[in-house]
Amino acid sequence: MADAHSGLILVDKPAGWTSHDVVSRTRKIAGTRKVGHAGTLDPMATGILVIGFNKATRLLTYIVDTTKTYQATIRLGHNTTTDDADGEIVRTRYANAVTAQDINRAVVDHTGKIQQVPSAVSAIKIGGKRAYQRVRDGETVDIPARDVTIYRFDVQAIRRADDGKTIEIDVEIDCGAGTYIRALARDIGEQLQTGGYLTALRRIAVGPYRVDDAVTLDNLAEHFTYTGISKAATKLFNTRLVTTAQAQDLVHGRRIAPSQTEQLQAATLPNGQMIALIADVERGGTLAAKPELVFATESDITGAHP
Repeated sequence: MADAHSGLILVDKPAGWTSHDVVSRTRKIAGTRKVGHAGTLDPMATGILVIGFNKATRLLTYIVDTTKTYQATIRLGHNTTTDDADGEIVRTRYANAVTAQDINRAVVDHTGKIQQVPSAVSAIKIGGKRAYQRVRDGETVDIPARDVTIYRFDVQAIRRADDGKTIEIDVEIDCGAGTYIRALARDIGEQLQTGGYLTALRRIAVGPYRVDDAVTLDNLAEHFTYTGISKAATKLFNTRLVTTAQAQDLVHGRRIAPSQTEQLQAATLPNGQMIALIADVERGGTLAAKPELVFATESDITGAHP
């Protein structure tokens, strides 16, 4: 099978671990160097980290661009150096005058397509160097604003501290690729003139993959389990069944009859064998489905029935 010893692993990342830490541990558990992830989680954050190993690393590019869902707690009343609880408090502006109506208005203003400046201690590269490394080296970092999309921004609870000077807001957010939740906390705090930062962050979904299906690293070490390429790809893309003859064409880079859709599709045999990701393209006035990414080899489909 083309996806033997290749697949996706859904890891529930613990707090205090970097995404690179998780990848390093997975390399040891899986016994391969070819391991990557689909979207960094900050050390403070917990939740689903989609790991790909061997051939399945080629799917990660498509997973990175899917919608993510987060649960977070925003604290109003302070700014920190990192926009989350891992940083030091650098400014205090108490939030005792902020109302629920003020908070809901700020949330609405930060829903939809918005401009966002990532945190200065993010992993974004500026001139070939990570922003956080420039900050550590004492440099001033100026990251340009970028378009991000917040599809859903729900306020689930608002709690005032006993002293009435700070407020915590529990939220759940659906967002597009490239969104920084801690930057949302910072920007909402600025709009409310109180400052804001994250005290908790958990990613509960990446595209079709849910944290409920994730495993801890300790469990993974005890029982190595993963989702094979065929199942992972057909959960991510619409499926098109192909014949053995069409599968052989795709394996050799040849085009087949069009799918009549602009969407990328997973071409599979009736037995579930993943062959390739395909997309319709036009050449010389003729529309045909072209293999964009081939997973199978000719030997994988030998003996398959049309």
